[in-house]
Amino acid sequence: MAGQTGLFNLQDRYAELSKSGDPLERLSSVMDFEVFRPTLDAALGRKDRSKGGRPPLDAVMMFKILVLQALYGLSDEQAEYQVRDRLSFMRFLGLGLGDRVPDRTTIWLFREALVTAGAMEGLFARFDADLKERGYFALGGQIIDASIVEAPRQRLTREEKRQIRDGEDPPWPPAKARQKDTQARWTVKRGRVKAKPGPTLDGSEARMVEGLLIPAFGYKSHITIDRRFRLIQRFIVTDAARHDGAQLPGLLNPDAFDSRVWADSAYRSKANEAAITAAGRRSMVHFRKPKGRPMPEPHQRANRARSAVRSAVEHVFADQKARMGLFIRTIGLGRATVKIGLANLAYNFRRLIWLEGRTAPV
Repeated sequence: MAGQTGLFNLQDRYAELSKSGDPLERLSSVMDFEVFRPTLDAALGRKDRSKGGRPPLDAVMMFKILVLQALYGLSDEQAEYQVRDRLSFMRFLGLGLGDRVPDRTTIWLFREALVTAGAMEGLFARFDADLKERGYFALGGQIIDASIVEAPRQRLTREEKRQIRDGEDPPWPPAKARQKDTQARWTVKRGRVKAKPGPTLDGSEARMVEGLLIPAFGYKSHITIDRRFRLIQRFIVTDAARHDGAQLPGLLNPDAFDSRVWADSAYRSKANEAAITAAGRRSMVHFRKPKGRPMPEPHQRANRARSAVRSAVEHVFADQKARMGLFIRTIGLGRATVKIGLANLAYNFRRLIWLEGRTAPV
């Protein structure tokens, strides 16, 4: 029969986790989450507890649960279960076996408080200030891009779609209205799909079809990263139908030491070129192909050289979607902003671990 579990047994388990290379332990050693406490306390506006009542759970600990959700693509229900089940999660959160574990409702309410307070901008700014204190300045120029983050597709009638386009609220009962996202939008994206097996017209076997326009529903994550450290510096969240180029002025980082700005041809416009110049930046935006004419050879060469730099931003989106499982399951732009903002912070945390282990900052 197994013996009674004691303190030393738990310490032995933690030692084994550390020996195996617990990534959350590494994150705790690299990132001091206490730097976010003033921003969290200001956003949450903790009520006066002089009249008693159950004390609220620690704000930093709750914020770290949201980070775990972003890192591992967990729902509120899964987060509650995993915190109870996994010793690595408990140690990361500073919880003991007998401590109170927040349930799914508490996690949801905490995130809703951040949505209501619009806290993501402040949390992101606090992390950026911490990076500068460590010496991670934006030295390599900035790369700007956007990616669609899909959400569950809505089943709407033509009349409901018209009402939403016209800014009206469809006459849904409250229970149904709470489940309908009227702020996400449809768009199309270029992608590749696997064709049905069988011979094509020329006798070859059909495998992949490139460049197809695929419908997508959800939101769009616009980011700017530093070319050298590949850390996300600024971000904007819009519905998926918004044009990428219109967000460029809000993504420009005036603190970047290198003045160059890379972006694909969707950002090439007179207004954006003027905004880049006015900000004291130098445009490395891709040239567009002239309508009805071949692209000049100098522009082709310039685009090829710029693509080698700009492609680094694609790795950020790939990491968030493939490894972190980024997908919007919340309702509304405000919640999507917090969801994507937390994913951006989580990516930066993981990137910081890699940077700290590889080289010293400037």
